[in-house]
Amino acid sequence: MVHEKELSVEQVILDIFSQIDKTDKIFKAYLRTNRDEALQEARVIDRKISNGEKIPPLAGLPVAVKDIICTEGIETNCASRILQGFIPPFNATVIRKIKDAGAIILGKTNMDEFGMGSSNENSAYQVTTNPWDITRVPGGSSGGSAVAVAADEALVALGTDTGGSVRLPASFCGVVGLKPTYGRVSRYGVIAYASSLDQVGVLTKSVQDAALMMNIICGYDEMDSTSAKVPVPDFLSACRDDISDLRFGVPGEYFKEGLNPEVKDAVLKAIDHISKLGGKVEEISLPSIEYALPAYYLIGMAEASSNLAKFDGVQYGLRIDDNDDLEDMYRKTRSSGFGPEVIRRIMLGTYALSSGYYDAYYLKAQKVRTVIKEDFDKVFKNIDIILCPASPVPAFKIGEKIDDPLTMYLTDTYTMPVNLAGLPGMSLNCGFTNEDNLPIGLQIISRAFEEENILRVGYNLERHYNQTLKIKRPKPPVG
Repeated sequence: MVHEKELSVEQVILDIFSQIDKTDKIFKAYLRTNRDEALQEARVIDRKISNGEKIPPLAGLPVAVKDIICTEGIETNCASRILQGFIPPFNATVIRKIKDAGAIILGKTNMDEFGMGSSNENSAYQVTTNPWDITRVPGGSSGGSAVAVAADEALVALGTDTGGSVRLPASFCGVVGLKPTYGRVSRYGVIAYASSLDQVGVLTKSVQDAALMMNIICGYDEMDSTSAKVPVPDFLSACRDDISDLRFGVPGEYFKEGLNPEVKDAVLKAIDHISKLGGKVEEISLPSIEYALPAYYLIGMAEASSNLAKFDGVQYGLRIDDNDDLEDMYRKTRSSGFGPEVIRRIMLGTYALSSGYYDAYYLKAQKVRTVIKEDFDKVFKNIDIILCPASPVPAFKIGEKIDDPLTMYLTDTYTMPVNLAGLPGMSLNCGFTNEDNLPIGLQIISRAFEEENILRVGYNLERHYNQTLKIKRPKPPVG
């Protein structure tokens, strides 16, 4: 409509901010908005359209950005007190790419502090609520981005996924959440939590929107030493009919004790529909998956303890000046600036890396990671796509698990193996619970750098769900 001049970009942005004003006092998806600059950019694009100038592919697209991604001139604090007031002097590569493509940044979204959490309750500033039931969590750690999309406070959003932080909130909020292959998207300018696991992903209303964003953000970046030199296909062209040439695997390990019966039923119905569309479905086994949870947390916490060492009151954000000496300043600044979950992970990670324990914990976890990747490599010799739940449960109540970290960690059980193996995965809404009407996510996993297959499967399933779920689909409450 913008390209056809039926609607101005400025009006689109005004409408989005009107929605934010109306609903975000309830949902609390945004930590801060970028209203004045967004409207200014919208008017520039409108003038270009009026003048008949060529405009880029995302011209005027309103995007919400997780607060762990650096944005030039806009505060970026990872929902942490220790980075309060930090305004990056540069844009992350993904931000530069979407801005070059004409996208407009609406603001920065809430998250678990430094990406550490599964519920969005670990933010130092606010708790984001789920639009489908405001007494429940939106999932973490990209919960603010997922809620912004689900509640019509943004058309698309950027998040990051270390152990499921894009797919889990996508599942809880009923939107599309795609985590690309590790190395597919540059991490330059993304504040690191666990460097070998972190990956920028997208949260969107549709599979085609995810493909459009992937076309822009993917590609090699010499500023990121882990960036992969692989061709970037046209992901939009992957959104086409027919999946009859694809072979699908369903891992039995994902359907055992702990899986909510309604989640299981919805996912099995999705798998049944895959068969009806011509997909060849078979049962597979990923026997080492049961070891993924401890391996993930050992590796993640060890890398976090190293990455967060630089936040000491000297270079960035918070500094406590009432101190006896430099060491006292470090201690008081870090004790005051980090929240309890971050401190817990730094302490456990430091212990795992300490002399005498490195071989017993960190090195062993890395060996387990290799075994898990070999399990995936083995099954992908015979199949193209793995189908499983994105989460064992639908969105849970705010406060339900916050005092029990081990139970909270189990929420990522179905997503974190993908990060350990460096694979791409997507959560797609495949139904709702009967009693509470909460979204349920189907996880679609492929070989590394085969996101096209994920998008093709998602596109075909999405058309089915748009027809079958549209009557049941609830509207988020309005404030």
